[in-house]
Amino acid sequence: MDCSALPLPVDLYRADQVRALDQAAVERAGMAGITLMENAGAAAWEVLAQAWPGARRITVICGGGNNAGDGYVSARLAAAAGRDVRVIVLKTPGELHGDAATAAQRFLQAGSSVQSWSGQDLCAADVIVDALLGTGIDRDVGGRFREVIEAANAAAVPVLAVDIPSGLNADTGAVMGTAIRAAHTVTFVGLKQGLLTGQGPECCGRLHFHGLGVPTETYAGVTAAARRLHPGLFGHLLAPRPRSAHKGYYGHVLVAGGDYGFAGAACMAATAAARVGAGLVSVATRPEHAWALPVAQPELMARGVAAAADLKPLLERATVVALGPGLGQSDWSQRLLARILDTDKPLVVDADALNLLAREPAARANWVLTPHPGEAARLLGCTAAEVQADRFACVRALQSRYGGTVVLKGSGTLVLGAAGPCGVCDGGNAGMASGGMGDILTGVIAGLLAQGLEAGAAAALGVCLHAAAADQAAAGGGERGLLATDLLPWIRRLANP
Repeated sequence: MDCSALPLPVDLYRADQVRALDQAAVERAGMAGITLMENAGAAAWEVLAQAWPGARRITVICGGGNNAGDGYVSARLAAAAGRDVRVIVLKTPGELHGDAATAAQRFLQAGSSVQSWSGQDLCAADVIVDALLGTGIDRDVGGRFREVIEAANAAAVPVLAVDIPSGLNADTGAVMGTAIRAAHTVTFVGLKQGLLTGQGPECCGRLHFHGLGVPTETYAGVTAAARRLHPGLFGHLLAPRPRSAHKGYYGHVLVAGGDYGFAGAACMAATAAARVGAGLVSVATRPEHAWALPVAQPELMARGVAAAADLKPLLERATVVALGPGLGQSDWSQRLLARILDTDKPLVVDADALNLLAREPAARANWVLTPHPGEAARLLGCTAAEVQADRFACVRALQSRYGGTVVLKGSGTLVLGAAGPCGVCDGGNAGMASGGMGDILTGVIAGLLAQGLEAGAAAALGVCLHAAAADQAAAGGGERGLLATDLLPWIRRLANP
């Protein structure tokens, strides 16, 4: 089987759930534990052979649990294929138990040997296989395990991580003190949610999945903790339009923002709403900016708003309001926010609207909040580091406190509504670390809401379209120097699958 060609599953699990799936495969499906381990080691070896077909010198680093057993199997198979294999261990084969001990004995019986870790030079390998730590770690990595992880990262040799990069928390995507930076990771049985968010994508490199032959019916007994989002899940929401359609069918987005010096943010959000298919888009902004927006984008309708009362006719016509791009935190900004929160219109709330909301929290069912980690920290009264330490807990806390649908932006953006489950977007790239990307996302989600999508679907689809557009734009010109407006042509294309 070509493991690299296996699609990633939609269902995501916590580590304890994957252990339950393993146990069910053994107890209910009759699979022997050593069979699962042999399949895992074979899958790891196959990914290695495909990713680095010319690799001759392979160093496998084994710890002390079942993850080590997987490493012993892949080492045995690599040696049988004629590779020069060196196995470095932090626990001797005699210290292992159960299936891991069996796998180690099979490796030794095949005529190979092991070396205990003593600070060996890892630079001579063509590939390092990380079979140190599995999904069970609950504290920072220390001692010899930390030492060997840091040595592997410093070796400038590509790493294949078995099941999970050692030191990465499988549930949160946080690094537990230190973690392997792998070029490829092959994970088994259930796709762990932490591999796709936080520091998970950076540690994993290219992610592969193998079910190890676990029967499909085994999964029925364990409800997935989250789901992986991708545009293909939402194709039915982007059906071709009827020929008789007119602009009134597809809603009216009002973007409120653009304080002094920030008119561009409101313009980008409004243009994104139009590009994703909203029928009409208006902008409520500072009077001094109102003339400039239609010059930048003639299809936009701009209205100068000097006082909150000026919003009344605009709000009456709007289907949905996007609040925050370039809003600022001035007295003018606060008055606009208060007036818009007085309406019952669906809202998409971003940027400084979130910072103002953090000062006077409120909750409602019909809004979408789109904080980045810093804004999320202000909304919860904690630090950005605490947000990143457990993004899943953070998005649940935000949704519980503020209601509606929450989009926690960042690497592996999370989307959670009242009904759940949490969605995780594994698209996007580092080129998105530039100004204006959040304004584009706000406009995309608002434009989808205006077209009648339910809030959770609009948020999830919007995040996926935004990420996919960034990936397409980066593929054509690279990540460095990617501008938010570079996404707009791709957003239009992707909204018309």
